[in-house]
Amino acid sequence: MRHRTIQKRLGAFVDNELRGQKRRRVEAHLTACPDCRAEVEEIRRLNASARGSAEAPVGPEHWDALAGRIMSDVKRRFPAGSPKEKAMFEDSFIVPQSRVRASAWALPVSVLAHGFLVLVLIVLPILNIANLPKIEITSAFLAPPPPPPPPPPPPAKKASASAVKRIRPVQAQTEFAAGKLVAPVDIPTEIAEEQISDIGIEGGVEGGVEGGVIGGVLGGVVGGVLGGVVGEVEAPVRAVGEIRPPSLIKRVEPVYPDIAREARIEGIVILEAQTDIYGRVQSVKILRSIPMLDKAAEDAVRQWVYEPMVIMGRPRGVIFTVTVTFKLRQNPAPFS
Repeated sequence: MRHRTIQKRLGAFVDNELRGQKRRRVEAHLTACPDCRAEVEEIRRLNASARGSAEAPVGPEHWDALAGRIMSDVKRRFPAGSPKEKAMFEDSFIVPQSRVRASAWALPVSVLAHGFLVLVLIVLPILNIANLPKIEITSAFLAPPPPPPPPPPPPAKKASASAVKRIRPVQAQTEFAAGKLVAPVDIPTEIAEEQISDIGIEGGVEGGVEGGVIGGVLGGVVGGVLGGVVGEVEAPVRAVGEIRPPSLIKRVEPVYPDIAREARIEGIVILEAQTDIYGRVQSVKILRSIPMLDKAAEDAVRQWVYEPMVIMGRPRGVIFTVTVTFKLRQNPAPFS
């Protein structure tokens, strides 16, 4: 056991608090260490002096007479009826008095009074319906702005000298060939009366010719085929440069949509139309859109009929642009 640990246990050794192996180790150490023995003797001397100077023990009768001693001392310092005595005893003892009872009622009464006041201030304006503000219900329809106009088509490329095809002069023909359009050489003075044949097909078209087919085109030629065109149908041409758009024969006015009229929407719808060889509008493509007017413009243009385009003696379809104008307070004025 270390010397410092034994020094810490010297007080317990003097008080007989050590037992067993610990006490025997401290006793063995004291026999070999004179400093520790001197310290033990000092501790015993201090304990003996403390026991000799202790006060007399206090019994129960001392505490029983404590209240009387305090009261007599107070009466001696403060005569009876003095203000200091009254204030001292009121602060020292908790005694329920009349003002305490009144303050206990003040809090709930105040809470109820404030709650009633707040309820009146909130409920009375709600119940008063005489001076309610007038609400005006207005509806607004916001239409998206029209898209920008499409860019102009690129200029036609100039064909080089080597790529230009020379047009051969058409030789005059005295006889009519089936399925071909031939320009007359001389204007006849008299027109011979045609012989009407009794040969026909049930359900044919009034004014049809001999050799026509069911569903044929008015004015077809003898020996024609279904559709009245001999050979393959050529691709449509675009109306640019020297090729002008065809003339309008049948026009159907567009119906102004009610929702667009109520929204006060007007403007110009630009479309790209493609006709077939008979001048009927085959497809429509919108170039400049007004969302509420596109459908009306497209439905109207699909019913238009144009004069067939004949190029080099053969009917061709044409691609061109059409504009339909919508204006309020007057009928739409479409033009091409």
